[in-house]
Amino acid sequence: MVNIMEIFIIGAGASGLTAAITLARKGKKVTILEKNQTCGKKLLLTGNARCNYYNQDQDIKKYNSDNKNALKEILKQGQKEVLPFFDSIGIIHNIKNGYYYPYSNQSKSVLNALLKTLQKLNVKIINNQTVIDIKKQDKFIITTQDSTYKADKLIIATGGKTYPQTGSDGSTYKLLKKLGHSTTKLYPGLTKIIGKDNYYHLWAQTRAQVKLTLKINNQTIKEEIGELQMTKNGISGICTFNLSAKVAKALDKKEKVIITINFVPWFNKNNEQLAKWLKKQNETKDLDTILNGFLPSNTIELFHKTTSINKINNQTLPTIINFLTNFTFNPKEVTFKEAQITVGGIKLNEINPQTLESKIVKNLYIIGEILDVQGDCGGYNLGLAWMTGIIVGKHI
Repeated sequence: MVNIMEIFIIGAGASGLTAAITLARKGKKVTILEKNQTCGKKLLLTGNARCNYYNQDQDIKKYNSDNKNALKEILKQGQKEVLPFFDSIGIIHNIKNGYYYPYSNQSKSVLNALLKTLQKLNVKIINNQTVIDIKKQDKFIITTQDSTYKADKLIIATGGKTYPQTGSDGSTYKLLKKLGHSTTKLYPGLTKIIGKDNYYHLWAQTRAQVKLTLKINNQTIKEEIGELQMTKNGISGICTFNLSAKVAKALDKKEKVIITINFVPWFNKNNEQLAKWLKKQNETKDLDTILNGFLPSNTIELFHKTTSINKINNQTLPTIINFLTNFTFNPKEVTFKEAQITVGGIKLNEINPQTLESKIVKNLYIIGEILDVQGDCGGYNLGLAWMTGIIVGKHI
C-alpha cells in the first residue's frame, strides 16, 4: 500500500493558493484550511479591487527585511517564476507604468483563475476553519474550532495582522511562537499617516502632485513623488504609504519625525530660480491667480490661513517659497486600522530561504506576509506572496 503524503496549507490567500497549485501540479495531495467562508478576501481588495499583482521594477531596494541576505535569495529564486505562473492560469496582463494588472482590471479575475485551476487539480479546500492550535508529534496535529487534522507537512500562509475582517488577525504569530519561532516587532505599513496639527479641515478631500521628504532626527531618510491625498486628519496616497512604516517605527522609538511637502515638484530648479519665476509671473498676475495655476483651491485657502500673505514682494517671497517647497507636516501616529501590510514578521534567520522550511520545526513551511519581508506599494507585496508560494511548492 502506497503511503500518500498529506500536505496541509493554512490560509487561502495569494501565497497559499499559489503554493497549492504548484504542489498539485506535481501530483501532491493538498488540503487548504481557510478561516473565512470564501477564499481570497484580501486579494479581492487589492489595487482598489483591480489587483495590481506585480511590478516590472524588481530592484531589491523595493523590498525590506531585517535579513537582506535571505531576502536576496528569495527574490533571486522567485522573480523569474511569477509571470510564467500567471500565464499558466490564463491571466492576460495589462502594464501601466510598470504596474501589472489583469486585463479585465478586476481582482475577481485573478481569484477566479486561481480557484478554477485548483478545482481542475482536485485540491480540497475546507472553509470556516479557524485554527486554534498546532502541535508537532510524528505528524502535525491541527486543531480548529470543530475538527482535528493530521498533516505530514504544514504550510503557514495566513497573512499578518492587517485587514482583520478578512481573517488576517495576527493569531498565527502566537501559534508559531508556541512552536519555537519568534517575530521582529510588528508595525503597520502602506497606510495613511495621522497628523497632530489643527489645519487639516482646510485641505480635507484634496489631491495634489507633490514631493514628500521624510526626516527623522533632522536626517533625510526617504523621498517620494506622487499624488498626495489630504485627509481630515492627515495624509494618504501611494507616496504617503511608502513612508508610513518608517514613520511608525520612528514614532515608536520616540524619534523626531517630520515630513516636508513640496507642492511644486515640477519646478525642478532651485529656490532662487523659483523666486525669479514668481516675480516674473507677478508682473501680469495677482498672487491668487498664480497659485491657482498649480495648487488645488483648498491648498490656496490653507496658504492664506497659515501665512496671511496676499501679494508677492521681496519681504513675502521667502515665506511663499517655504510654503510651496518646504511645508511641514507633523506625524502623530500610524495605525493598523487601514494598513495594507504588516511590517515585520517571522524572522528570516529562522527560515531556509531556498525552501522556506523552518529551521526550528522540520516539515513546517512559512510563506507570504507573515514573514519579515515587506515591499513598497505597487504590486511588490503580492509579488512576494506569489514568489514564496511557488518556491515552497517547487521544493516540497
